[in-house]
Amino acid sequence: MHSLILHPGREKSLLHRHPWVFSGAVERVKGEPQPGETVAVRDSHGAFLALAAYSPKSQILGRVWAYRENETIDAAFLRTRLVRAIGLRQELGKVTNGMRLVHGESDGLPGLVVDRYGDVLVIQVLSAGIECWRDTLADLLVELTGCANIYERSDAEVRELEGLPARMGLLRGVLPSPLLIHEHGLKFYVDVEKGQKTGFYLDQRDNRRRIGELANDKDVLNCFCYSGGFSLSALQGSARSVLSVDSSAEALAMARENLKLNNLVEDRAQWLEADVFKSLRLMRDQGKSFDLIVLDPPKFAPTAHHAANASRAYKDINLWALKLLRPGGLLASFSCSGGVNADLFQKILAGAALDAGVTAQIVGRFAADADHPAVLNFPEGEYLKGLLLRRVE
Repeated sequence: MHSLILHPGREKSLLHRHPWVFSGAVERVKGEPQPGETVAVRDSHGAFLALAAYSPKSQILGRVWAYRENETIDAAFLRTRLVRAIGLRQELGKVTNGMRLVHGESDGLPGLVVDRYGDVLVIQVLSAGIECWRDTLADLLVELTGCANIYERSDAEVRELEGLPARMGLLRGVLPSPLLIHEHGLKFYVDVEKGQKTGFYLDQRDNRRRIGELANDKDVLNCFCYSGGFSLSALQGSARSVLSVDSSAEALAMARENLKLNNLVEDRAQWLEADVFKSLRLMRDQGKSFDLIVLDPPKFAPTAHHAANASRAYKDINLWALKLLRPGGLLASFSCSGGVNADLFQKILAGAALDAGVTAQIVGRFAADADHPAVLNFPEGEYLKGLLLRRVE
């Protein structure tokens, strides 16, 4: 087996079971492994550390499969990992038929994402190692889930970093239309071909329910509303009014269809196609105010390299949102940027409150739902974070 030999002293993260081997930690590559091939990772003395998938064009030169030398990375190995991941989500079936079945490194399958929407699986192949096993994984997923329909959405930016081209299309079966899921008493249309992420924000499921619980008799503003998840939850929770803002006409059209699908009170919902940054300022100039504001923007910082620019964007929208809050009002502010950790996000919001001239208390915290776990030794997997703030005078 080919090997990655580490520089002296660079084995610490692997000993702590962090699943990434960065190129800067590797002294040399022993042999000529092909992209995606399984290699042994060894310390500078030759001692075994892990088995990893080799990715020569990425800064993450190896993604760890296993930490035992006697493991064989084959179809049986992948099947075992899939069985475990799917089994851990079994209880969620009582709540929803839309869930994440495989969450990459956190499920021991680095670079693989699998989301289930009813009878359709959406797969993302995001690493060279998973690329090598793509067809095998598709066959296994059909066997283990009973879903004969698989659509591939390998169009995330990380594939470019792996030296892989974007790829989308049907892998197995057919794509039913319309495609619906349900959660906490609500139904949603899902567009797996053109929708954001794999079609829906499954990670916000429990947070949507929580917003619904907070929305009773409140005037709600939902920014970056996409297909209306938080908006419908607020209306389900008897919000007095909900104004939803997004720059995408297609997303707002789907949100309106979701509203009709659930037979919610339409005259309590308003939809605004606009740039959120500009709209927040304009609403403040117009003297508008709200009891509950949701900020769930797209990923501003995919890596730490983008953190500075992202920080300015997060501060801007939160500053104006805090100005729009009535005294005692609540702001639910989220970040799905891997390059902005929870500590930095809190500092950004503290700066926004200071510049807005308001005092805000942290009264709650948000994270991804249970089907998006983060293992303790891989903090990068905990990408979604959020704070619930109350404006006080």
